[in-house]
Amino acid sequence: MELSLSKEEKKLFIKLARNEIEKNLGFSETIVNEDELQKYPIFFSKDYGSFVTLHINKNLRGCIGYIQPVTILHKQIRMCAKAAAFEDPRFYPLTKEEYPHIDIEISILSPIEKVENLDEIVVGRDGLIVRHSIFQGLLLPQVATENNWTKEEFLSHTCLKAGLPSDCWKRNDVIIEKFSAYVFNEKEL
Repeated sequence: MELSLSKEEKKLFIKLARNEIEKNLGFSETIVNEDELQKYPIFFSKDYGSFVTLHINKNLRGCIGYIQPVTILHKQIRMCAKAAAFEDPRFYPLTKEEYPHIDIEISILSPIEKVENLDEIVVGRDGLIVRHSIFQGLLLPQVATENNWTKEEFLSHTCLKAGLPSDCWKRNDVIIEKFSAYVFNEKEL
């Protein structure tokens, strides 16, 4: 993915995500000045999907996003942050007591491409989507890297995420898609 963000832009994205979570917890908000966003065109882009992932002590605490853009990027990041904190069905809503312990990670997604040949998939660069009938599963690129998965393991886990058998990726009627992501987190800043 050719996207490149400055340290200031990354910090501002993290600040937007924190602001949305704080607002929904009833804390005094970290103020994000709209004029501050105007300096950076990326915040108004409609070209990218995005995910916000929350961790506590390196354990997943929520992750929600959009594989396709639904609005301008700064609004989309806010929506993802709120959903990751309070609407991820795998977790109960984030509490005020947990809030100080979260680490925020943001993934900005490239456009999705259909995989015609499995040799096109590069573990560590690509995220995967597996689709069959009404089932769909998505895993971000960093998931395979964090778990030291091979390409086949990554495909299998994406199938499982979709609620499908782990070897369904071998079938001709299953659609496999890929995307890359520009990923950054609070700790690196």
